Amino acid sequence: MINRMSEQEFVASFDEALTNHHLMVYYQPQINHETGRMVGAEALLRWRHPAKGMQYPADFIPVLEKNNLIYQADLFVFEEVCILLRNLLENKKPVVPISVNMSRYDIYGHSYVADIETIRKKYDIPVKYIRVEVTESSAIGGMELITRVMDDLHRAGYIVEMDDFGSGYSSLGVLKDLPVDMLKLDMRFLQGNIGGRGGTIINSMVQMCKWLNTTVIAEGVETQEIADFMKTIGCKYVQGYLYAKPMPQEDFLKYLAETDHEPMDAASRLMDTMNNMNFWNPDSLENLIFSNFVGPAAVFIYENGNVEILRVNEKYLKEIGMSRTEQEILTENPWECTTPKCQEEYTNAINKAIKTRDEVTFECWRTICSKTCGENKICVRSTIRLIGEANNQYLFYAMVQNVTAEKERYRLAEEDERRFKSAFEHANVYAWEYTISTHEMRPCFRCMRDLGLPPIVKNYPDTAIEAGVFPPEVADMYRELMKEIDNGRTDVDLIIPLTVGRIPFHVRYTTEFDESGRPLKAYGSATLVVDNPAETPAE
Repeated sequence: MINRMSEQEFVASFDEALTNHHLMVYYQPQINHETGRMVGAEALLRWRHPAKGMQYPADFIPVLEKNNLIYQADLFVFEEVCILLRNLLENKKPVVPISVNMSRYDIYGHSYVADIETIRKKYDIPVKYIRVEVTESSAIGGMELITRVMDDLHRAGYIVEMDDFGSGYSSLGVLKDLPVDMLKLDMRFLQGNIGGRGGTIINSMVQMCKWLNTTVIAEGVETQEIADFMKTIGCKYVQGYLYAKPMPQEDFLKYLAETDHEPMDAASRLMDTMNNMNFWNPDSLENLIFSNFVGPAAVFIYENGNVEILRVNEKYLKEIGMSRTEQEILTENPWECTTPKCQEEYTNAINKAIKTRDEVTFECWRTICSKTCGENKICVRSTIRLIGEANNQYLFYAMVQNVTAEKERYRLAEEDERRFKSAFEHANVYAWEYTISTHEMRPCFRCMRDLGLPPIVKNYPDTAIEAGVFPPEVADMYRELMKEIDNGRTDVDLIIPLTVGRIPFHVRYTTEFDESGRPLKAYGSATLVVDNPAETPAE
């Protein structure tokens, strides 16, 4: 049982507690619940009186604040953290970022940032290893000052966290105005039923933080159930008794040595050409364009092989069809409606877009499931572009087009072409199209196969004559014939020898004219005069 000290005792023994290390720093690890690896820790002030034992922070912290002693205490914690980090770095031990607390009393009448910078530089600690936590309540009533201090912290290179987010009465207003990099969510929302209103609010907060590109830590996680729930809604970082209680330095060093580590994902960074806040602001020009003036579009995150859709516009809902709602799309797993082959194609396209930093267009078939319309298989053409990234998390913008009808038209056209080719084979006919203005000839597949012509023959007929399609004795006659067609001759019907074998063909032309009577195209065909299967044009 704790023998609680009075306010007078705390104040009277404060200097002695600092000198004799009755004030000490405990550390509580922060864990990636997906991997079990350590991503950081929080430094917490503790007071152990030599006679009355450990004191509750809730008892002595308010006393230190009331008596203007908290600033000395917070600088003490900061220096203790720097001493620990210097020891780890010099001995080449594992190091994780450590968060220190900054109270509102630290910035009123004090040069907080300058003082902690003096301490940090004294021990030569890289700024990436220290994070500064500010409580939500610290911002109330002093927004301008705390914003200025946070700007100074950012200029010095610190990551700034907001502690106990959700415990106050103006969370959204504070979050809107403060440039924080990380949020620590108060898990008191989940006391009782996880599936209740608290769970819904926490889910909304996590999604909102994704839109703001703000990393989230769930604080006060005591059960596996809560940690698993947080992971399912996209918050994988946890701090709480489930993994470890706050512990003295010697125990923390042992925990640090025995636990695997990994860097915490930074908040997503949008490409320099985009304004992050405007992109999500419903009143911004960027959002207006996304919602109304671009085609069907979506924003999604790709991380470790998984895709999560964050946002779609109305045109996306209409294009994909099946009467699905935005909520259905945002809560489903996109991979569930794609084949393994489609997943592979999508993943390849994503990786290409990450590598090239350019647009990538691809097509794949999806099976769309709707509560009202059942299942339907559609082909979707997607053009994706990377717009933000943070470590192994990538933010994409996607334009989509339902090309199922187009694919069906192509299928029917290919079937018609197959039948057309078959009919040509049986009829033993060669055909081509001649564009008069450009002197380009487009041969049929039999002309290309039997005569070796390319898909487009330029400078026709000279190129074909040079290739040996026409014997020398008829070359000039054929040139004159084409000039007549160029000048408006409506049709041609004659028998001429073709190829080096001088095989007689029945050649016909029909000319197409525009509305003013100018010749546009001529359609030619050639049929063997002697229908002998053994006689085919010589190569």
